[in-house]
Amino acid sequence: MKSLSNLVRGFGPGIFAIGYTIGTGSVTSMIVAGNSFGMELLWVLVLSCLFTGTLIYVSGSYYLLTNETLLYALKKHLPIGKFVAIAILVSVAVGQWNSLVGILGITSNVIFELMAIYFPQLQGYSYLIVLGLAILIIGSFYYLMIRGNYSSFEKVLTVFVFIMAISFLFTLIFVFPLPSQIILGLIPEIPNVSGAGVLVAAFVGTTMASATFVSRPMFVQGKEWTIDEYAKHRKDSITAAILIFVVSGAIMGVASGSMFGQEREINSVLDMSATLEPAAGKFAVSIFFAGTLCAGLSSIFPCLMIVPLMIGDFRAGKLDVSSVRFKVITAIASVLALSIPLFGFNPIKGQIFTQVINVFALPLVILSLLILWNRRSVRVPGNRWGINVIMLGALIFALIIMYNGLVNIFS
Repeated sequence: MKSLSNLVRGFGPGIFAIGYTIGTGSVTSMIVAGNSFGMELLWVLVLSCLFTGTLIYVSGSYYLLTNETLLYALKKHLPIGKFVAIAILVSVAVGQWNSLVGILGITSNVIFELMAIYFPQLQGYSYLIVLGLAILIIGSFYYLMIRGNYSSFEKVLTVFVFIMAISFLFTLIFVFPLPSQIILGLIPEIPNVSGAGVLVAAFVGTTMASATFVSRPMFVQGKEWTIDEYAKHRKDSITAAILIFVVSGAIMGVASGSMFGQEREINSVLDMSATLEPAAGKFAVSIFFAGTLCAGLSSIFPCLMIVPLMIGDFRAGKLDVSSVRFKVITAIASVLALSIPLFGFNPIKGQIFTQVINVFALPLVILSLLILWNRRSVRVPGNRWGINVIMLGALIFALIIMYNGLVNIFS
């Protein structure tokens, strides 16, 4: 725990990468995958984290080398860059705001289910309590958003990420999957069953989050890093990717160890952890809920601010967290986030669908980074072509997953 604490405290902008990546969408996708297929999709997580770490590194490095953010650079250097930047802005905005809706729905339900474990009489008032909790959560975050700054956002996220990591790793102790399942899960194969393709698309959509790569230059700017902190930036990128893999893998392992083979259907938040209780008791279930709650809370900050951040990026390449525009747009996002609690939609199915949406912006973001990274005026330290190979792999991977998701959605 001391080592993990030091690791998290040493984070820079990578903490926002974890906030965008490990939210309730990631938790939901990992749990459904572990429940349905055990550890068979572990290879997807490995590839996604490799590509994610590389793309975080490239997007942040480009800013340190050129002092230009992504959307601003596209508008400035590419013949049709303005239209590409607008397409990225719109697609990422739609995906992240959809994710925010699912995040708030699951987070408010998690708090309610945690309360209901110890106070069963609350079950008859679920709608009103969940809605009240959702309003309280989003209202509190909006207040912190308009009153805080980059430094305060980073500190709040650090707390949530630390609790989340400890919670999921602790729960894994009670229901660790078989080592043979882990080894077999490293062999690339998509299960030939209905729904597997959509789940893989959701998997990639939450792990390789386009918003992570678009916003990375803005957060590096907010951290006030310069080319002198290049080594810190590289270490931060690697650490973020490793922690994303460890935490996401732990969630999948918990679901695999406790649910796989029981043919349970995940229809509610309580279903996601109900099978833990016979093996580990209410305390472990509560710890798992705490991790899920922190996963959701750690994603609310980044999702609320992504649209005004991208607009500031597009217009002037500057981090904007204090303007009237920032406050108005985050207020609109806060109201939209109440959709699932207000109308009583199923937050689990809604969250998986929103993660699939996130996949469609990904190829465009990767291609944009690949083009900018290879501009002649950008003097890249180290092995440019090694990074190019990984980015090309990420682009091909993203295109295959996007096609796979489309086929499964419309088939």
